[in-house]
Amino acid sequence: MKILLLGANGQVGWELQRSLTPLGQMKACDRHALDLGNFEGLRACTRDYRPEVIVNAAAYTDVDKAESEQDKACRINAEAVALLADEAKQLNAWLIHYSTDYVFDGTKSNAYLETDETNPQSVYGKTKLQGEEAIKESECNHLIFRTSWIFAARGANFIKTMISLAREQKELKVVSDQIGVPTSAELIADLTALCLYQITRKKNSAPDATGIYHLTPAGKTSWHGFAQFIIAEASKLGVKFRASSENVLPISTSEYPLPAKRPSNSLLETKKICNTFNLDLPAWQIHAQRLLKELYS
Repeated sequence: MKILLLGANGQVGWELQRSLTPLGQMKACDRHALDLGNFEGLRACTRDYRPEVIVNAAAYTDVDKAESEQDKACRINAEAVALLADEAKQLNAWLIHYSTDYVFDGTKSNAYLETDETNPQSVYGKTKLQGEEAIKESECNHLIFRTSWIFAARGANFIKTMISLAREQKELKVVSDQIGVPTSAELIADLTALCLYQITRKKNSAPDATGIYHLTPAGKTSWHGFAQFIIAEASKLGVKFRASSENVLPISTSEYPLPAKRPSNSLLETKKICNTFNLDLPAWQIHAQRLLKELYS
């Protein structure tokens, strides 16, 4: 099987380089080798390489900056994705794509289903939804994984930010009225490989598996709860902080205004992916602890 991986040096892309390797021949491209904004380059690459699977881990992900760079966000998150979907359709290839909890407005009281009405409140969320819709309209075989609150050993993310701030400050203030599930890039990559194996090798319902799936681990927390967990667990590993987990104070979203509006509820129901691919999702704490041990033990 020939796999084309885009966004290979991002948080998820880096882990995908590891998890997808056993499945076949892989061409891994980072944004320097193949920028999603370069449409001619994208077409040339897909038509020359002729992959059986295109995995798009590239995206415009600066949520706040997207509010002032709408055209750039749309080009990467929507227009380039539409192009990839069309190429996948022409090649009869599978397209694996990653989306976000930001396609929802966050007003639902419980976890969002894949079939729930979308209502993005930010430019980032709107462009990611446009990418989803373009894939569906192309009618290519696809898996769209919506996920949330991604963290990894590679790149900047919430865990590293909290560690850095707690080393410098005696007290932290973190938003407590946004609820979601921290999701490891490692878990996303491993589950991608498992699902891809089933649809391409075991022929598990092949085209019938096409669609949108919510992909997060089990459990839930707030950003405030996540920050307390990070500092408490890192302290057990010997990391020295000025701020303890007790000195992480809860604040409201209104006390920490940002350019882009965040969903207050980012919980994604995962029964569909578990039932379709026979998966058992771990608690979010497992991979968070694993990452902290990797970085600091």
